[in-house]
Amino acid sequence: MKRTVYIFSDGELKRKDNTLCLINDEGKKFIPVENTSEIMVFGEVSINKRLLEFLTESQIILHFFNYYGYYVGSFYPREHLNSGYMILKQAEFYLDFEKRINLAIKFVQGGVENIKKVLTYYLNREKPLGEFLERITNLEESITNSKTIEELMAIEGNIRDHYYQSFDIILDNEHFVFQSRTKRPPKNRLNALISFANSLVYTTCLSEIYHTHLDPRIGFLHTTNFRRFSLNLDIAEIFKPIIADRVIFNLVNKNIIKPQHFEKKLDGVVLNQKGKQLLIQEMDNRLRTTLKHRKLNRHVSYRQIIRLELYKIQKHLMGEQEYKPFVTSW
Repeated sequence: MKRTVYIFSDGELKRKDNTLCLINDEGKKFIPVENTSEIMVFGEVSINKRLLEFLTESQIILHFFNYYGYYVGSFYPREHLNSGYMILKQAEFYLDFEKRINLAIKFVQGGVENIKKVLTYYLNREKPLGEFLERITNLEESITNSKTIEELMAIEGNIRDHYYQSFDIILDNEHFVFQSRTKRPPKNRLNALISFANSLVYTTCLSEIYHTHLDPRIGFLHTTNFRRFSLNLDIAEIFKPIIADRVIFNLVNKNIIKPQHFEKKLDGVVLNQKGKQLLIQEMDNRLRTTLKHRKLNRHVSYRQIIRLELYKIQKHLMGEQEYKPFVTSW
């Protein structure tokens, strides 16, 4: 299986014969292209056109994050699987409001069902989460009655607010409290973890879209506009609870991540380099974790499940099979 390469140090990333090479004060580090699917750059790294041409040939995506861990953008190589037919189908479903909101509702429903699975998991471990589960279940009933995308997103936002409030009970840690959702910048450690983990899920979904016929610029829940990508944000709604949030819970509950792994920046709180590395390692482990796929009757990783989800969307757009979002079985 191909892997994700993470670059934290500064230097120059260049092509060296038929491989990649990171050159800095510590010397040269070679990155074999044959087993690399994507590169996530957190350091100050310089590149040139020859490198980008090589990445395109090798079908490797480059994701950039700034010093604070915020996603900046991606080098998305020429789509080798791009399909004019699929782009037309995505546009057709986006422009037909009934088709669009039908898909958007399913993305939200999938995310909410996985939120409920997370809460039930911890409820079964004697965490008093029944009230949160009840509130979310009550709100969930209004999802299918949404008349506009804005109304649908408002309901989803309310559900997520209740869900985030439950984090304090799940974690029960005075160093990691929720208070309220804050983003740019996050105002406390828990919000910093949520923002960074979500960014990693967004980029993972984007990388998986690259290996399908889908165009990442045409989403359904998230409006298609001058923003570069939106479909990956749609797909991420389904997987954030069972990937990003479970990673956060493991890091805090197992005392892997600690207050010293954060720093105050930009009137907020961000992970320092060690903190980012710890979260990335846990995220990488999570994406490689396998579970039994009921329909395929074999074990697949969470990363593979994201790819399979995209194939399901393709089939839906082509009229082959009605799309049903992935809901975890644990």
